[in-house]
Amino acid sequence: MKVLILGAGGREHALAWKLRQSPRVRSVFCAPGNGGIGEVATCVPIKLTEIERLVRFAEDEGIGLTVVGPDDALAAGVVDRFTEAGLRIFGPKQAAARLESSKVFAKEFMQRHGIPNARSGHFTDSAAARVFAAAMPLPVVLKADGLALGKGVIIAQSRGEVEQAISQIMDERKFGDAGKAIVIEEFLEGPECSIHALVDGSSYLLFPSAQDHKRALDNDEGLNTGGMGTYSPVPHLTPALEAQVKTEVMDRFVAGLRADGLEYKGMLFPGLMLTKDGVKVLEFNCRFGDPETQVLLSRLDSDLLDLLDATLDGTLALQTPRWKPGSAVCVIAASGGYPEAYESGKVITGLEKAAEHAVVFHAGTRLDGDTLKTSGGRVLGLTATGADLQEARAKAYAAADAVHFERVFFRRDIGAKGLAS
Repeated sequence: MKVLILGAGGREHALAWKLRQSPRVRSVFCAPGNGGIGEVATCVPIKLTEIERLVRFAEDEGIGLTVVGPDDALAAGVVDRFTEAGLRIFGPKQAAARLESSKVFAKEFMQRHGIPNARSGHFTDSAAARVFAAAMPLPVVLKADGLALGKGVIIAQSRGEVEQAISQIMDERKFGDAGKAIVIEEFLEGPECSIHALVDGSSYLLFPSAQDHKRALDNDEGLNTGGMGTYSPVPHLTPALEAQVKTEVMDRFVAGLRADGLEYKGMLFPGLMLTKDGVKVLEFNCRFGDPETQVLLSRLDSDLLDLLDATLDGTLALQTPRWKPGSAVCVIAASGGYPEAYESGKVITGLEKAAEHAVVFHAGTRLDGDTLKTSGGRVLGLTATGADLQEARAKAYAAADAVHFERVFFRRDIGAKGLAS
């Protein structure tokens, strides 16, 4: 089978890397890809916004399965268009993808179907938003309604920061049209945890837990990012809490799909907060996480293609995937200045040494002739497995220390909370 992956980041590199291992896959293509994906796939210079070109390429090349990476492609309806053309594609259609592309839509879905979440309000008028926020205890969480590359969430610690956040999101449109509406919600305390689950419309298959580190700096300081690193599994997610995830989140999610007439076949990735009152959902993501995918696929011991096929065929209940024991850790090497302004075009060195310790997944890289250079904020995901979390961390950081480009930085505490538990 020929497989096409849509996207250009570390998640897509991990998907290409894992699918290339399947004995059923003859070749892998990635549109548009990046400077490292070419090691395991053929990069195709087609933008994700060029949906008709993507359809024609899939038809002309005889692609047997297309896998969608980024949220914006799902929100743009790429699955709908491929399906209309009779092409097999993994991911929810546009209507169901609103569970990620609109936080207001997701909140209403959760409230309608009894899925535990933070107390909140949503607004299209900034004056009304200010009135509601003034009555909320500090800190206050403010979220742009639409997609903002994982950066549209602000945790305001003071009334001045609340005012500034509302102005930035709604009045100044810092996140563009994503700020047409805003969700304001209570601040939840506890460890964060990510769960991935394949959903075939009538049943689901849980993946192991993972924990992202969203803030740019150690000790969860600095601005929110797309994710600075992950580890899996997460000891905080006890068997009792996992049972709650199944009964109160996933069971109700699938029942809600049926009740609302939403067709959903793909990956669901809820962000969870493990509070003193139990599990609560922070948000829904309708695709593989980044950088969660890097650690999860490093631990997956089964054929990923079989799982994707079962999701599309409605036969997930027959699947029992195998997972490698131990732990996996991904450390993101980022460009100085990220998640705000940063420079690109910096020469990257040390990858051969890094590969002695970990798998090097490329995110923001490009080839300039034979020279690898930076082209994004999150540049590389150094991903290692080990018999336990301590070994996996040591290997991932040995790889991170081997990488060099001008103003490279990475967090030094990825997985530290897991060791401390």
